[in-house]
Amino acid sequence: MTAVLFTCAGQRVDIVDAFNRAGATTIAADANALAPALYGAHHHVLVPRVHDDAYIPALRELVQQHDVKLIVPLTDLDQVTLAEARDELGTLVLLPDAEIVERLGDKYLAHVLFEERGIDSPPTWLPNGVPGDASFPLLVKARHGFGSRHIYRAEDRAQLGFFLGYTPVESIVQACLAGEEFSIDVFCDLDGRCLNAIPRTMIESKGGESIKGMTIRDERLIELARDVAEKLKLVGPANIQCFREADGTHYVTDINARFGGGFPLPLAAGGRYPELALALARGERPEPRLGDFREGIVMTRFFSDLSLTRNGDGTLKPLTPAE
Repeated sequence: MTAVLFTCAGQRVDIVDAFNRAGATTIAADANALAPALYGAHHHVLVPRVHDDAYIPALRELVQQHDVKLIVPLTDLDQVTLAEARDELGTLVLLPDAEIVERLGDKYLAHVLFEERGIDSPPTWLPNGVPGDASFPLLVKARHGFGSRHIYRAEDRAQLGFFLGYTPVESIVQACLAGEEFSIDVFCDLDGRCLNAIPRTMIESKGGESIKGMTIRDERLIELARDVAEKLKLVGPANIQCFREADGTHYVTDINARFGGGFPLPLAAGGRYPELALALARGERPEPRLGDFREGIVMTRFFSDLSLTRNGDGTLKPLTPAE
């Protein structure tokens, strides 16, 4: 079976389970022993934090120990680090080139990148570059990070100044779009070909993560996602977020170069993204299957839990009913 290493495993039990069902040997790594996804994998290990000099050597040791064929980051925290160290890691890292990863992680640089590649994006400025004739409302958004943290809506110039002074993080200013928001989960091969794109509605989100949504067969969104993914030469999974304005135009706001928070929805719709990832790890070249998914699949997420007990050696293990 193909061995897959998940980094920053965190809470993404859903992704680890999906790869288990697809036939992978799964290894989950995290710095926190209470990360629940650790205990859903066949093997798990605690590693140094991402910015520790020992982080990449620890991952390289896991690659060698388990003959890992594929590394899949589950959050944004280590994407740039992994993309830059792919040669050192000695196996396939499911990420685009390091420059693309770095620019997508910076909302201002992402906007500039979109403009360079001919991708429509809402007007976006650094705080000292907002033009005097900018139309309100405007959004003050964290320049880095994820989870929709530190977003403020300014209705006028005075509020803009207040929120720029109030926010504790480096920020950008962006036009506030009034249209409907969509998410599109794509998967691309190692050459940047888009193999599938599954649009979904954003019925409800919490903390920046989709908790309710529905797959839709919208050919314009599918084509938009294919065009964006191939212009950027994305590799592996990505989540493209966009708005459709009243005049029918689309504006891309964010791209996460990983499996999105709404991963269970494209999985349930038949996207088979874990199987595609394993095929790439085996050196295969799957053909595009755009539009091959079920529309009208609705996702509603809920809390779950995992109880752990001491393992006798200082580690933790899942609590079984007999215990």
